[in-house]
Amino acid sequence: MSDAELQRVDAAIDALLEAHDPKAQGYEEFRGHQFDHGLAWVMHPEGCGGLGVRPQLQRHVNQRLHHAGASPTEASMFFIALAGPTIITHGSEEVKQRFLRPMFTGEEKWCQLFSEPGAGSDFAGLGTKAVRDGDEWLINGQKVWNTLAHIADFGMLVTRTDPNVPKHRGMTYFALDMKAPGVEVRPLRQITGEAEFNEVYMTDVRVHDDYRIGAEGEGWRAALTTLMNERTAIGGGGGGGGGPQRGSGAIGQLVRIWEKVADDTRTPANRDGVMKLWIRAETLRLTNMRASQLAKVGNPGPEGSVGKAMMATLNQDIYEKAIDLQGMAGQVDFDYTFRRPGEVDLSGTGGGEGYAFLRARANTIEGGTTEVMKNILGEQVLGLPGEPRVDKEIPWIDVPRG
Repeated sequence: MSDAELQRVDAAIDALLEAHDPKAQGYEEFRGHQFDHGLAWVMHPEGCGGLGVRPQLQRHVNQRLHHAGASPTEASMFFIALAGPTIITHGSEEVKQRFLRPMFTGEEKWCQLFSEPGAGSDFAGLGTKAVRDGDEWLINGQKVWNTLAHIADFGMLVTRTDPNVPKHRGMTYFALDMKAPGVEVRPLRQITGEAEFNEVYMTDVRVHDDYRIGAEGEGWRAALTTLMNERTAIGGGGGGGGGPQRGSGAIGQLVRIWEKVADDTRTPANRDGVMKLWIRAETLRLTNMRASQLAKVGNPGPEGSVGKAMMATLNQDIYEKAIDLQGMAGQVDFDYTFRRPGEVDLSGTGGGEGYAFLRARANTIEGGTTEVMKNILGEQVLGLPGEPRVDKEIPWIDVPRG
């Protein structure tokens, strides 16, 4: 990175802190000023929360603002890491001006509306229908497994706008107002007692064409941007011990449990099992570091799927070992009371080891199943032949369905 870019960023930080004290201002207010000074996403163009400089400088911004007393990004704003890059890559100037600032400040929270009951892991098979009606679109359909949709203001929605072309075409991406008439959010209770996930029903919902993200019929391309950023965010988010520091995250919890267990539990076999998990966690951490560096030159590629696939199974293995080491003590002290969280805890560590053991069951499903991740890695990274796809070139409306 050039010294000129660093000096420009430092000058913007100095100007921000001179005019606005993060300790004296509210969370949303200060983040609004941060956006206006081009320090929200420094790689974005000016006027879109950035300065048009190299993305590596964002860490420098975050460190300086943290030392000045600025609050970290709230966990419930996880989806800005998905919606932000999608809007900046595919959205019109009007869409960028409408959504980026309130998204960054937290005034408008987002969720993701991709999965459908009838499409399974075949995202391109989705059937939620959007029909053009003048300057608006009339939307009908159902989405499922929508994290925190119950607190979201907007949803990243992909629909079927042309059923007469192959399934990867004829899809269109919208920003859906979650409070619009016809939008119904229903909780899905999990094994942990939580209703973090939801199903969303849309009945004759009207969305103005101004809220379309990307060209009509190009929803697949926009959705790929979202999905690649999602897998990078989940895979590198600290779950499974892949945090920024060695021994952090879930593997750190396991090591602390190991240090407290009785001597008769510290068998050579258990010691060997813990050590193997630590090695896997450290390998994942270093892999995520490489993937993060590649992502900083643009939108992430399939490398994010490596971290996502490995994190999911490693997280499950770590917490299974954590429960095993505690014996019967690992079976008690967990509250299954129904609750609707307002925060995202992708690491699954917030409720202790018992909670994390149960929550980790979802890791191999959310953000793309592990089986799908392996297909992506085999085809796009290793160059292996793709699986036979008999419905790839025929119109979506003619694809047989159960």
